[in-house]
Amino acid sequence: MPGPIEFYFDFSSPYGYIASTLIDDLGGRVGREVRWKPFLLGPVFKANGQAPLVDVPMKGDYSKRDFDRTARYHGVPFSLPAKFPIGAIAALRSFYWIDDRDAAKAKAFAQAVYKAYFADGVDITDAAQVLAIAQRLGIDGTALSAALNDQAVKDRAKQEVDAIIAKGAFGSPFFIVDGEPFWGNDRLPMLEDWVRRGGW
Repeated sequence: MPGPIEFYFDFSSPYGYIASTLIDDLGGRVGREVRWKPFLLGPVFKANGQAPLVDVPMKGDYSKRDFDRTARYHGVPFSLPAKFPIGAIAALRSFYWIDDRDAAKAKAFAQAVYKAYFADGVDITDAAQVLAIAQRLGIDGTALSAALNDQAVKDRAKQEVDAIIAKGAFGSPFFIVDGEPFWGNDRLPMLEDWVRRGGW
């Protein structure tokens, strides 16, 4: 059976958000499962001596323009949040706790978090806001609230982030399929062709 498309993303990544609206349709077209795996760009930037795009002279202004333009191109609602970039730790931990119980619900949660942040301007650094998003999806808010402070859940999230970075993911979105890495939503057509043709 063909392996999945691994989809790595940071909840504060505009390009990750846009890719999240595209990747499942691509997976359906090529007959591949898509495995959603959030991580944090902060540790990547620290390891590489990098800064978020918006903090880089010249590139920052361009990036803000391109976030909006790329969203319009794909018909995705988008507004750069007042608080940006962020470390979406509560959303990350919540995702993996939910994923351990129901992968489909975890994906729906990720999509809802992305929409809340980039379309509705919700502050997803606020654990209460993240819990509210989860509860609207029928997830037990009391259990999730307790899980966010559980050391085992914290450790699990950190292990996932470390494992993703070890695979070489240095940006969001990042995809790996059949061992081949692709960075950026502008590489999705190339990824699709790679899968269809079995590589080149």
